[in-house]
Amino acid sequence: MRKKIVAGNWKMNKSLSQGLQLIDEIIAATSDLPSNSVLKIIAPPYTHLASVSEKLKSVTGFAVAAQNCHHMPNGAFTGEVSAEMIKSTGANYVIIGHSERRQYFGENDTLLAQKVNVALANNLIPIFCIGENGDERKTNQHLEVVKKQLKEALFHLTPIDFSKLVIAYEPVWAIGTGVTATSHQAQGMHNYIRSEINKKYGKDISENTSILYGGSCNPQNAQELFACLDVDGGLIGGASLKTTDFVSIINSFAN
Repeated sequence: MRKKIVAGNWKMNKSLSQGLQLIDEIIAATSDLPSNSVLKIIAPPYTHLASVSEKLKSVTGFAVAAQNCHHMPNGAFTGEVSAEMIKSTGANYVIIGHSERRQYFGENDTLLAQKVNVALANNLIPIFCIGENGDERKTNQHLEVVKKQLKEALFHLTPIDFSKLVIAYEPVWAIGTGVTATSHQAQGMHNYIRSEINKKYGKDISENTSILYGGSCNPQNAQELFACLDVDGGLIGGASLKTTDFVSIINSFAN
């Protein structure tokens, strides 16, 4: 049975002290929830990983993710962070292929496939992001775009390795814009993604792969989105920086 997941991507926000205070508030606000009902993943900046991991290691129902990793295992890459380094902080997950990495840093699916490989080699679980931009949606290329991203970045994996992944569908046109895909649009794409996984790896793996929605999910729309058959949670941006909003989204599964 696939996991229900709410992952908070803090991006380049929060000092270390602010981040640890936010973690304390989230822990307190979710203490009454069944520990196994929703997996809560926190993705703080690199500088916070060890401290956040230490704070959460004894709290059930939580995990820690990095927001990125380098595609090489080590070497003379000043300022970069390897998957091995991330794993050593206590983190279990890593976000790969976020639209901002693709847009601002020119990351393509060939490079992202290398990142997936090095993450898996270091026992990190990739949260792999896919999705189309506004022009691709308007010109009805969105399905082919997502299919290509899956094929070029992930479908080289063995069934065993693919089964470890979490997929995040993020319509680029809805990230940080305040615009959200309708529940019909989200369900349609999530179902399409699952069908492509089924074609490649079979029903058992496709039915057990968690697919998150990652486009301006907030307390107002989370319940409707999470009610969709193929939406298994959310990759949350701005709303993950506010305790009340993030906890409200987590609680959307129970409502």
